[in-house]
Amino acid sequence: MPTSAGAERTVLTESDISRSLVRIAHEILERNHGSDGVVLLGIPTRGVPLAERIARRINETEDASVPVGALDITMYRDDLRGQPTRTLGRTTLPAAGIDDQVVVLVDDVLYSGRTIRAALDALNDLGRPAAVQLAVLVDRGHRQLPIRADFVGKNLPTSRAERVRVQLSETDGVADAVTISTPAAEVVR
Repeated sequence: MPTSAGAERTVLTESDISRSLVRIAHEILERNHGSDGVVLLGIPTRGVPLAERIARRINETEDASVPVGALDITMYRDDLRGQPTRTLGRTTLPAAGIDDQVVVLVDDVLYSGRTIRAALDALNDLGRPAAVQLAVLVDRGHRQLPIRADFVGKNLPTSRAERVRVQLSETDGVADAVTISTPAAEVVR
């Protein structure tokens, strides 16, 4: 029998997230044969601090400085008509730009693929990278576009009704966690 309240469960703790980011950093280094020519661009809001954390881990491993920036995709979204007014964010690129660099886009959750499509469109207006790769903390499936992440912290099979929530200390002021919540109508006792 369904209950009136939804259920929420933690699927990644702070230490799980930290381990995932260390693994992603190492995978980026392995795939690109080091950090030369690699630029990390976080997609606001939570992709930016995730990109900064990955860069710190790469820097600790390689003793090199990987440039980090932010890529605002607001004006490239295909759902602007159906969404409430969005505040424009800031796009900040490393001083050397992105031309002929390997750009690793970083986001918190990969779902339909539409955010990444918008990021690719925004990136196209900013320069011509040598390659574009995608790192996400969580891949929850349900793609609407043919987009796949190169680096994934955790694959979380979900139903479309479930909600995946990423909380980071930098953006949310609470301990890092990834939770999945199920609407009340889906909860069965």
